[in-house]
Amino acid sequence: MSSEGASRASCFLGRAAQGQELMAGLGARSVLVTGANRGIGLELVRQLLSSPDPPQHLFVCSRQPDGQRGQELRTLISNHPNVTMVKLDVTDPTTIKEAATYVEGHLKGTGLNVLINNAAIFTDLSLEAAHPEDMLNEYKTNVIGPLLVSQAFLPLLKMAAKGGSQKGLSCSRAAIINISSSMGSVELVSHTYIKPAVPYRCSKAALNMLTKCQSLSYKEDGILCSAVHPGWVKTDMGTQAADLTVDDSVRGILSVLSKLDDRHSGILVNWKGEKLPW
Repeated sequence: MSSEGASRASCFLGRAAQGQELMAGLGARSVLVTGANRGIGLELVRQLLSSPDPPQHLFVCSRQPDGQRGQELRTLISNHPNVTMVKLDVTDPTTIKEAATYVEGHLKGTGLNVLINNAAIFTDLSLEAAHPEDMLNEYKTNVIGPLLVSQAFLPLLKMAAKGGSQKGLSCSRAAIINISSSMGSVELVSHTYIKPAVPYRCSKAALNMLTKCQSLSYKEDGILCSAVHPGWVKTDMGTQAADLTVDDSVRGILSVLSKLDDRHSGILVNWKGEKLPW
């Protein structure tokens, strides 16, 4: 991105942050969220449903739709006929393929507008304590999962991008949004190293690279690809010591997503709309 383009993007996202207190709509007909049974994923579902223009089709994914952790999500779904529960384990290629087939049947040829790769795990281990299994498990969920899910739903994303009347890149046309972290930024490590979390950091750095590769590969298909840092959020993963409520984080995320365009594909932004370095 040129210095002039970067400046415009920074100003644009700054304006998005200033208006984040307003509930923003994505203008998307269909949205799919992985890891939707708790935390940020569950709040994304709530706020998408209460937005000015809720999706006509909102697919919420969980590893165990009938499990105890899915009770709150099931209750939410029972009151909204536009929400469909989908069994999807990002570490299981079989469930990913089955989920894509299931969603395709529901969309009936209209394509998928927005894929939000939210499912993730967090392991806070030091360099000395991290074992190969820890690294592999983190990569399997946080990197390989989003890769496989994006591959499986790519035909539906291309269909939405091709069938829409919008020009340029946007979430209202077609987008892959990877929920990442500032802890995956190599440049910011000295500022975020309060927790070593080596497996998590390395996996999010790899997810950031995946996002950049996706943005370059799918640009000509009309698919926006961006990574979003939700902040340090009071969730099971972020703990109650975090400084940001899940409501504020998601409100900011949706405000930013509603304003992303060609200038922002292939970058990492935070929930306030600020561009972060890789």
